[in-house]
Amino acid sequence: MMDDQTRTELEAAAFRRLLKHLDERKDVQNIELMILAGFCRNCLSKWYAAAARDHGLDMDLEQAREVVYGMPYSQWKATYQQPATEEQQRLFDEAQKRESA
Repeated sequence: MMDDQTRTELEAAAFRRLLKHLDERKDVQNIELMILAGFCRNCLSKWYAAAARDHGLDMDLEQAREVVYGMPYSQWKATYQQPATEEQQRLFDEAQKRESA
């Protein structure tokens, strides 16, 4: 059986690896992640900020986004985010309908 400290360390390592993977795949757009997985980098940022607040830390969404994106969100968005295609928007809308059903 795994103790809580080891589990926390493994979860943290897996999260850091996920962030590294997303950083290496800047070509994968958030809308694509939302369509396929139901979450994106912004979702991770919101979850991170909420966890920080749960632990009594004063962290806003922009600070959390900088952790997840590895740079200010505005910089990432200007450099890497592409406009959604009509097909991506259609698939996203369908995915949102499935999520809310």
